[in-house]
Amino acid sequence: MALLTKETYTAKKWSYTELHGMSEKTIGMHFGLYEGYVKNTNLLNEQLSELIAASGSKGSDPKFAELQRRLGFEYSGMRLHEYYFDNLTPNGSGKPGSKLSAAITSSFGDAEKWKSEFFAIGGMRGVGWAILYQDPTNGWLTNAWVTLHQEDALVGFNPVLVMDVWEHAYLLDYKPSERGKYIEAFYANIDWNAVERRLK
Repeated sequence: MALLTKETYTAKKWSYTELHGMSEKTIGMHFGLYEGYVKNTNLLNEQLSELIAASGSKGSDPKFAELQRRLGFEYSGMRLHEYYFDNLTPNGSGKPGSKLSAAITSSFGDAEKWKSEFFAIGGMRGVGWAILYQDPTNGWLTNAWVTLHQEDALVGFNPVLVMDVWEHAYLLDYKPSERGKYIEAFYANIDWNAVERRLK
């Protein structure tokens, strides 16, 4: 039996090397971590293809089950980091555009209420992601917490703004107790044009 064909993913590149409040050392380390997710996604796809070619898909096979579960973590880690780096630009791009502002006001009442809630979710104890999602069924925006990349994700919802709040995103620049300073720095670097383009 021939091996299954799987797409090979290539790590994206971003032109910036540092951001307001985020050092070159932090950004470089973070890019490297992202590249690891891409590498592991490709490796897991390859291993699964070889295993399936040799013995078929068997949910009772512990190796098959573990590779499948791990693939969700690595693949989602790859994609979330791409959303994260794509929605950043040095010193930000001003403020939300009219379409995004209208969606935020409609969903949260006003921009400050949305921002306060988004910051509060980002500041929760534990590692994970704070994500502003859009519900594709009605256009409604909602803030949510995602833990291990693939856990707690809102199925079918469109990520509009993605903030990494795992400690690796800020620990070289801030103390663990200073996550709030990192969140402020993240906010100052948001590429609102990129965020608005994600709205459906």
